[in-house]
Amino acid sequence: MLTCYTGFAQQDAQYTQYMYNTININPAYAGSRGVMSIFGLHRTQWVGLDGAPVTNAFSINTPINNSNLGLGLSFVNDKIGPTNDNTISADLSYTIPMNEDYKLSFGIKASGNIFNLDVNRLNPADAGDPNLQNYDSEFSPNFGAGVYLHSDKLYFGLSVPNFLQDTKYNDNAVAVFEERMNFYAIGGYVFDLSPSVKFKPAFLTKIVTGAPLQVDASANFLFFDKLMLGGAYRWDAAASALAGFQVTDGLFIGYSYDMETTRLRNYNSGSHEVFIRFELFNKVSKLVSPRFF
Repeated sequence: MLTCYTGFAQQDAQYTQYMYNTININPAYAGSRGVMSIFGLHRTQWVGLDGAPVTNAFSINTPINNSNLGLGLSFVNDKIGPTNDNTISADLSYTIPMNEDYKLSFGIKASGNIFNLDVNRLNPADAGDPNLQNYDSEFSPNFGAGVYLHSDKLYFGLSVPNFLQDTKYNDNAVAVFEERMNFYAIGGYVFDLSPSVKFKPAFLTKIVTGAPLQVDASANFLFFDKLMLGGAYRWDAAASALAGFQVTDGLFIGYSYDMETTRLRNYNSGSHEVFIRFELFNKVSKLVSPRFF
């Protein structure tokens, strides 16, 4: 008898609050908010499942005064089981005003990655299996690019954060990890339902070779430019609840909870994601009302 199974897994770190963490996937976002923006995020995925992903991300991006340039710097630590993946990136964007409302930004990303595999955390049936022996971590450079169209109401972006497909080998020349190209498309629009209520539908689509198409759709409401409430759905994977609060003009905090819609929900108690964004204003750059993305 012959039996065949197909398995799929995520590669790049997964985010539910992707609309606030755009810099990690699209370098053209750098400086687009018109102020210096500092962002931190912690995600614990599939709580209760041994070896489940834990992601920490930090970024800072800012426009350069009196120019159309923007700069960004980000760091992502992604732990999954016995692996520990660290990526640091630098972003440069250039923005072209299309008219009074719309701007088109182009961005490039230069990144470096250090991938670690702790073979001591593996539990092979054959402890002497040569395919499961030592792996020496090494630094791997990469680069990516993106384009980002935006106004105060709309945004749409296309990006590829990593063009180089790098393969990691252990001491016995056995491939233990392969970095593949990830293609992203993001978009959203803000509707003014009333002077005190804004509504923003948004989406993220990710394509990577060897994995199913990922589509995230969200619908968020912003009340009195202070309280954000909404929901999201990850196609054939999870449903999410989102909340955020504009504590001050420069400080925004948020939280989301994912509930699996697949049979995996029987083995975990969901995913949690928290983030904080702090922005530095001046008299010229101060926003009239908080941006919804």
